[in-house]
Amino acid sequence: MSFWDEWMKRKRRGTPFFPDLERMIDEMEKEMASFFKEMEDEIPEDMAQERVLPDGSVKKEYGPFVYGYSVKIGPDGKPVVREFGNMKPELSSEEGKKPLSLQETREPLVDMIDDGDQFKVITELPGVEKEDIQLFISDRVLTINVTNPERKYYKELEFPSEVEDTTASSTYKNGVLETVVKKKQEKGMGREIKVE
Repeated sequence: MSFWDEWMKRKRRGTPFFPDLERMIDEMEKEMASFFKEMEDEIPEDMAQERVLPDGSVKKEYGPFVYGYSVKIGPDGKPVVREFGNMKPELSSEEGKKPLSLQETREPLVDMIDDGDQFKVITELPGVEKEDIQLFISDRVLTINVTNPERKYYKELEFPSEVEDTTASSTYKNGVLETVVKKKQEKGMGREIKVE
C-alpha cells in the first residue's frame, strides 16, 4: 500500500458540518493523491529515500519540494514577481503535460536592489557552506551555483544594464549571500568644439 493510499485510509471524518465543502475537500485530496502517485516515477533518485520503521517495514519519503514567490514594486511602479524553489507550475495546457515541473536544483530567493551607481543582489542560500558557493559574472549576467550534496541551488540573474565585472564583491553570512557590482559608466556625449 502506498503512502497516499494509507493516508486516505487513515483519514476518517465524523458527520460533516458543511457537506458540500467536505465533498469538495475530499475530491481535491483524491486528485492530489492521484497526481502524486503519477509523479512518483518522475522524481529524481536523490529526492527519494527509504526509511526503515521500528516494525521493520520500509517507508519511502520524497523531497524536499519547494515553491514560492516574492512580489515587490519595481522602480517603474509595476509589481515584480520572482519565483524560487525546485517545483514550478507549468502554464502550458497541452494534453498529457504535467502541471508541475520538478528540477533537481532549487532556484533561490533573490532580490536585486538598484543603489544608483551599483547593484546589490541579496540571495537566500540556507543550509550551505561558503565553500559550496560558485559565483560567475559576465557583462549582464550573474550566475549563482551551489553544489552541496544535500542542497543544490542554481540561478542566472540578468542585470538591467551592463556592469563592471571586475568590481564585483560578495559576502556570505547566516545563509544570506550579498553581492555588490558597480554599474558600467556610460560614456559621455562629448563636448562641442567651437571652430575659430
